[in-house]
Amino acid sequence: MREIEIKILDIDRKKTAEKLVSLGAKKVFDGEIYAIYYDSTDNSIRKNGGMLRLRKEGEKAVITFKKDIVDTEAKVREEKETRVSDFDTMRIILESAGFSAWMEMKKDRTTYELEGVHFELDKYHDEYEYIPEFLEIEGTDIKTVYRSAGLLGFTKEDCRPWDAIEVAEYYSGRR
Repeated sequence: MREIEIKILDIDRKKTAEKLVSLGAKKVFDGEIYAIYYDSTDNSIRKNGGMLRLRKEGEKAVITFKKDIVDTEAKVREEKETRVSDFDTMRIILESAGFSAWMEMKKDRTTYELEGVHFELDKYHDEYEYIPEFLEIEGTDIKTVYRSAGLLGFTKEDCRPWDAIEVAEYYSGRR
């Protein structure tokens, strides 16, 4: 599956959620996300534009591999994801196979869906709590993503083609 998404920084969660509901969006998730990012000892996954993540979404656990596809307008990645029955066991399997966790993130996420587009309102916890709330919009193509941002009153210039690490770097002053 191809993932096409953008982020809009410094949002007002309440106003954004109200606007989504007024447009007819349905809430499909509201809970905590806990993600652990893994790499091999030589960091070959990240060096080759990949990302390996184990994530717990409420009671559901998934393992995901993403590979960057170059695009300057949006974050575009080829994504392979599957559900796993036991988060803790999968964590042990990854670590036993020689993968090391290089980053862990926790956040509160509320996800809305409207006409096949996902709108995710995120707020990080713990060491990433300094990051203000932001909105992630994911759709089937960049035109749909920008149109969806426009429905909420955002412009193309408000849209960032960043991943979570780039957002953290931006707010820490390293970007």
